[in-house]
Amino acid sequence: MPVLTKKFFERPTLKVAQKLLGKFLCRKIKGKVYKFAITEVEAYDGPKDKASHAHRGKTSRNAPMFGSAGVWYVYFVYGIYNMLNIVTGPKDYPAAVLIRGIEGINGPARLTKKLKIDKKFNEKPAIKKTGLWIEDGGVKIKKSQIKSSPRIGIPYAEEWKDKHYRFYLKI
Repeated sequence: MPVLTKKFFERPTLKVAQKLLGKFLCRKIKGKVYKFAITEVEAYDGPKDKASHAHRGKTSRNAPMFGSAGVWYVYFVYGIYNMLNIVTGPKDYPAAVLIRGIEGINGPARLTKKLKIDKKFNEKPAIKKTGLWIEDGGVKIKKSQIKSSPRIGIPYAEEWKDKHYRFYLKI
């Protein structure tokens, strides 16, 4: 299966988010490769998005969002969980897609725990060499299979909390 390239991620965030559904998140652990279909994502699109970490400007934490597309942005929340995002769009436009669910695992924290994903992947490219990448498995997803809703857990984001930037597969 072909690995998604930087070009795939250099498109508008909302488009990338939807196109990630049905692609395969791949993780190499101790020589074994695990592949899971992506079933749920959330888009964080630019500096005006009040739910985005980049809304208040560039910091050491969110710096990967301002970098090149196709790079992982992994951050720690609540002092317990790692969250896995892939950077999208043009360089210096802070945007990323949070991987919220994969085949058999719902929830971004469960996903990173199960696949042993932590901050060591932060700012690394999504390529086989890093041990964490995304492949196009040739699965065709119809628009009718994609559902959207407001993102989860962002009540502080004012009018941005109601935007349908969460995408998931209707099963």
